[in-house]
Amino acid sequence: MSTPHRPSARVLLVDEQDRLLLFLDGLKEKFWLTPGGGIDPGETVEEAALRELREETGLIVAPDSLGAVVATTSGYYLADWDGVIRSATDTYFFVRTAHFTPDTSGFTDYERETVQEHRWWTPAEIADAPPSVVPWGLAGLLPGLLAGRMPAAPVALPWHHPGVTP
Repeated sequence: MSTPHRPSARVLLVDEQDRLLLFLDGLKEKFWLTPGGGIDPGETVEEAALRELREETGLIVAPDSLGAVVATTSGYYLADWDGVIRSATDTYFFVRTAHFTPDTSGFTDYERETVQEHRWWTPAEIADAPPSVVPWGLAGLLPGLLAGRMPAAPVALPWHHPGVTP
C-alpha cells in the first residue's frame, strides 16, 4: 500500500511591524503554524494559498500580491484526524499586509476543534522559538525576506516531524 500524499500551500503572513502570524494547532502534538492547508483536487498551489488565507484569516489577497514560492519542506507526518501516516510537501509564499485581527469564521469544523489561538510573532520571538514553531528554519529565512531579498529559488527547510516514517 502506498503512502497517501498531502501537498499544502502555506503563507508567511507578515504585518508592517515585521510580525509573523501563527496559529497554535493540534490535538496531540501542538504546533505553531502559518496560515495554510491542503491543496484541493484541480487547484493550483497559488489558488490554495489564496483560499486558505481567506478561510483562515478573512484576508483577501490579490493573486499578483502572492509572489513566488520562497520555501518548501517535505517529509512524513501522522495525521491527528485519522491516525494515517502521510507524506507531505508544504509550499510557502511570503505576503506583507497591514496588521489586522484574523477572522477565523471560515475555519472548517476540524480547525475549530484544533486551533486554540493565533498571535503575531516578532523576529526576535521567532529566533528564540521552541521546536513547536514550524516550519523549522524560519529564523534563518525571515531576515532576508523582511529586508526584501527574495530567494532566487525556494529554500528547502528542514522537516518538523523527523521521526515519522512510512
